[in-house]
Amino acid sequence: MANNPEPQNFKKYGVPFYSVAWVPYNSIRFDPKPKPEDEPDQPKPDDEPTAHRKYIVLAGGGGEGNSGIPNAVVLSEFDATSNSLSDQPVVKHKTGSNLPYRMAVHPGGEGLICSFPQSCRWFEWDGENSMEGHQLGVKQSDRVLTSLEDVEQQLAMAFNNEGSILASGSEDGNLKVFKWPSMEIVLDQAKVHSSVKDLHFSPDGKLLASLGSVGCRVWDVISSKPVASLAKGNDEIFCACRFSQTNDKNLVLYTAAVTGKGGSIVTWNTTTWNRIASKSIVRDPISAFDVSADGKFLACGTTQGDIFVVNSSSMRIRQVIKKAHLGFVTTLRFSHDSRALASASLDSSARVTMIEEKKDGAGGFSLWLIILIILIAIAAYFLKNPQRFKEFTTMIKL
Repeated sequence: MANNPEPQNFKKYGVPFYSVAWVPYNSIRFDPKPKPEDEPDQPKPDDEPTAHRKYIVLAGGGGEGNSGIPNAVVLSEFDATSNSLSDQPVVKHKTGSNLPYRMAVHPGGEGLICSFPQSCRWFEWDGENSMEGHQLGVKQSDRVLTSLEDVEQQLAMAFNNEGSILASGSEDGNLKVFKWPSMEIVLDQAKVHSSVKDLHFSPDGKLLASLGSVGCRVWDVISSKPVASLAKGNDEIFCACRFSQTNDKNLVLYTAAVTGKGGSIVTWNTTTWNRIASKSIVRDPISAFDVSADGKFLACGTTQGDIFVVNSSSMRIRQVIKKAHLGFVTTLRFSHDSRALASASLDSSARVTMIEEKKDGAGGFSLWLIILIILIAIAAYFLKNPQRFKEFTTMIKL
């Protein structure tokens, strides 16, 4: 990368990143820009590209001390047409000496929650709607999340798809689930794991997976009771979990694991909670993992900075971006339409990778090409050996 110009979909923003997410831009309600009373209403331009605007939000920093590296929540705009990230952040909201580590973006466009060393803070989207278009920003809310004040570092946070439930897991292994936005406690369980590393809701919001290094537990959200405890293999260390639906609409749970041979993905049956399969994917340890919303793709980021996109049905590698980042990949997320993958790293870089489209007819075209080559070879053989051609036609007539 040092000798070549950086690609437009790769930018450095001066902040080591630990979290990335896509902004649900079309769900955000913007306040209209005040206008003078004597100014007539004007129609909204038909060609306003609101549906095409995409933003990613990132969080991270240098932590406490005088390192000179800021702690910040960063917004960047992504242009899918040119496959480019904005050269500079749209917003870099600095958070002082406190490091924003993990975050969860509300799917309904209300805002996002960030975990800090001893608390969690709520951030709101800041912007206005005018004839010049939407200007998106982010600001810390005055709202205090009392239930998440004076707590251990939260290492994992997640909303369900409806945005009605929030789950949070801490470094000391405690799991809390709240109704949103009331913050009424649904589940408060201590020492679920030695440390909660990841959380994920099933698409219908009925199940919640909580993951530690040595195991994964599945909870019934309505009853607040555990329904399964999934143990690691002999040399496995779990690092991430994701629910997803297969092509035949069956619900499965994936756990990404680090083994002595590198990184693997384990698929679990969500009825019996038995292992369906375990597939070794990469030689290096997996440091980040996600599943696309349509369930077709899995993505792995490694400690070497590489990114692998995997076909979920065949578990074959579909796309590889070697040295996508100079440092190890700390976080990655598929876009809501499953067409792009955002990733970030401790090297202060953000990247968006477009998922390559492969037409279903490609395999058929290759087969016809092979048949054509065979026919040409047969024709060439008979041209060189006309006597053989006569013998062949005589045999057919018989």
